[in-house]
Amino acid sequence: MSVISLRLKDKETKRIDELSKAENRDRSSVARELLDYGWTFLMISRYREGKISLEILSKKLDLSISEAIDLLAEYGVESTVTYEDYLKGFEFTLG
Repeated sequence: MSVISLRLKDKETKRIDELSKAENRDRSSVARELLDYGWTFLMISRYREGKISLEILSKKLDLSISEAIDLLAEYGVESTVTYEDYLKGFEFTLG
């Protein structure tokens, strides 16, 4: 695990402290979780804006395509994959 040092604004530190106390967890694990959520949100936003493909989204989030589609649905983002595309991919996988 790498160590990184950065400066945070007071409100950012307070947010981390608030979550840490509310969940009875250490500040480092809360900060890592927030970074992970931020990364996920950023990648979903880029997908929604058409800046990255579903394949890239799944790779960036270390998910399978179907998991990425489920995540998009969870956040109310419609996938650009059509049912026909899905079936073609399914046929390709089965050979």
